Amino acid sequence: MDTFAFIIHPIDPKRDVSRKYPLLGKIFSENQINFFSTFFPPVYISEITGITSASTGKEIKGWFVACPFTPRRMLELPEPMVYRKIIQTGRMAERLGAQMLGLGAFTSVVGDAGLTIARALNVPVTTGDAYTVSMAVQAIREAAHQMEIPLESATAAVVGATGAIGRVCAELLADAVGELYLIGRNIEMLAALREQWQPHCRARLRISADMDVLSQAQLVLTVTSAVHDVIRPENLQPGSVVCDVARPRDVSAMVAAARDDILVIDGGMVDVPGCVDFHFNFGFPEGKAYACMAETIALTLEGRFEDYTLGKEISRTRVDEITEIATRHGFRLSGFRSFEREVTAEQIDVVRRKALASKRR
Repeated sequence: MDTFAFIIHPIDPKRDVSRKYPLLGKIFSENQINFFSTFFPPVYISEITGITSASTGKEIKGWFVACPFTPRRMLELPEPMVYRKIIQTGRMAERLGAQMLGLGAFTSVVGDAGLTIARALNVPVTTGDAYTVSMAVQAIREAAHQMEIPLESATAAVVGATGAIGRVCAELLADAVGELYLIGRNIEMLAALREQWQPHCRARLRISADMDVLSQAQLVLTVTSAVHDVIRPENLQPGSVVCDVARPRDVSAMVAAARDDILVIDGGMVDVPGCVDFHFNFGFPEGKAYACMAETIALTLEGRFEDYTLGKEISRTRVDEITEIATRHGFRLSGFRSFEREVTAEQIDVVRRKALASKRR
């Protein structure tokens, strides 16, 4: 049976540590968890069973293994120390017998986005970013449809447009919408992207380093590597859709609490084929996974045991290829979730009505 492993790590320290160690999560403060994570070894989490290809009937198994570092520690500690801990976690996956290794959350973006880690390991590595791009764009297209926002004339924005995932998401959306804001910290890099794409895309491209321009956008896709939220309730217009691909989240929880006229969805939730059992609660319903996990699983079902999506440059060709592979094996965009809760059709209808009322005032 072909095998894979996927590296996870605590993002919300108290919540995520409590999922494996309830007592430690209860006793330790967030600051203590951040500090002690420096000294923890890699952790075996669970075996993953029941994944079966819809097209071939092939069944595989895998494992969750955890790098103990929190996002804050990955940013605070020297890069070589962070690499060393992730590589140690990868070697645990090798000992388990994994033939493919996926890097989750911050382990996929730290440093050179997996290149150094892949060179140090015998098992092939992927960040899962190519399928994350595909599912994020599919999710915002579907959300636009359900919110009755005409995609061809919509104004969209990508926050983190110069990053590995954000750049390709922006490139794909630039061919689909009427106007697109590219938002990031480096205006020179944004200007270079606009100059490169504008002659060939249908959208009128604008650039900004200011979150206030989000008030002009009906569709927002956000994917930064920030540790804290960057999008606040006052940034957004009524009736807009915000697809948050980042982990930790880019969208403040205050948005959901203060704005019932905005649809916030988590990017990249995927239905996994077969009767999958992760034997661990990572915050998703049964049978569903992040797109980055799904890329690792799909490559294993395909028997593509090679370094796949690594580094800061992701090509549209790679996004198209992994989408075809995943679709063939039975992976599908799942329903919407927001802050770990299901988004129902009734809730979307409420958001539409609240947005209409807000615009009339």
